[in-house]
Amino acid sequence: MKKLAAAAACLCMAMLLTACHGSRQTAKFEIPDTLDESKPIEITFWAKNDTNKNQTAVYKKAIGDFEALYPNIKVKMKLYTDYGKIYNDVITNIATGTTPNVAITYPDHIASYLQGADTVVSLDELMADPKYGLAGSELKFDGPSRQDMVPAFLEEGVIEGTQYALPFMRSTEALYINKTLVEKLGYQIPDVVTWDWIWEVSEAATAKNEDGTYVANGQNVLIPFIYKSTDNMMIQLLKQQGAGYSTEDGDIELFNDVTTQDLKDIAAHAGTGAFSTFKISGYPANFLNASQTLFAVDSTAGATWMGAHAPLSDISPDAFTEFETVVRPVPQVDANHIEMISQGPSIALFGKEDPQEVLASWLFAQYLLSNDVQLGYAKTEGYLPVTNKALASPEYQEYLSLAGTDNDEHYSVK
Repeated sequence: MKKLAAAAACLCMAMLLTACHGSRQTAKFEIPDTLDESKPIEITFWAKNDTNKNQTAVYKKAIGDFEALYPNIKVKMKLYTDYGKIYNDVITNIATGTTPNVAITYPDHIASYLQGADTVVSLDELMADPKYGLAGSELKFDGPSRQDMVPAFLEEGVIEGTQYALPFMRSTEALYINKTLVEKLGYQIPDVVTWDWIWEVSEAATAKNEDGTYVANGQNVLIPFIYKSTDNMMIQLLKQQGAGYSTEDGDIELFNDVTTQDLKDIAAHAGTGAFSTFKISGYPANFLNASQTLFAVDSTAGATWMGAHAPLSDISPDAFTEFETVVRPVPQVDANHIEMISQGPSIALFGKEDPQEVLASWLFAQYLLSNDVQLGYAKTEGYLPVTNKALASPEYQEYLSLAGTDNDEHYSVK
């Protein structure tokens, strides 16, 4: 709570400083009438992959296909393993004027990038441009129109009334369950798991045999319930309870009686050994795959790490266990009113002196929304494409229909 109070104090100070400097300024950019294809242009693209070679391959293919369409534009990619590192590098490079042209990042990070003019490009006019905007007449590829974008995902990139980001991929969280261990304890898994139910089963799973091993798995190690992101856990739980967290105006509502009781309840379950977190114990997937947890909450973007036959499982061969994995929504307060977080990376453009360079960056950003890229990336993990065009495509529907036919591209848990 002390850390939260300190964070709130810093946030309040930041809001005061922002107010002193006035409203945000957008990058000064006028759309050229025509892309100059005789002029060599190099743009930099900063992206993240979870050491997933399939994601890297999608990026490389997208760059190659884009450069084939626009031979005068060269895309130089820099890969990161953490969005926080992209954020830190962008913040550092703003001061030196060496930001990338295009970055895969998060809208809340983009809000921090908006330190003045020429930092992040406003996308409203670009999106609406009849020639080079979404589904524009001069595009050399079949990009989505504004109507093709999932409205809720697009709205997440609006900051103070201005579109600063395009969605790239979206995910949520999932509850990955070792069904074999749950049923061994005598429980049946409901379609929607409630907090009351998961706490009951998790406490039951702390029972031990006389030799000190756990009844559920016969091992010396068992953490019944592990949550990857405690930030998301708190945000979703308070939302489900109708309690305050924060407002769009920056009002901090987190410090309330509901939060206090939640922390006490969670601490009690942690005290019995029924609950832990990633920061305390480690990756939920490693415990799940070794049958050392019953319930693991992690992003759907990490689905290929989860389960007995997970293609990206990195536990040692001797720790492997055989069990049935089922997936449910994250625990809910009300099973009839599901509340889940929307998360996932977005695309931002950074201001440059040369309008042609910015236009080239905008074309590449749009290309990342084409079906080839959207479907290719979505198939690497449990991501959702951000366009209705991709979601409704025969290729994506076929991909979904083949779930479980192999433990690679069509891995059932993913």
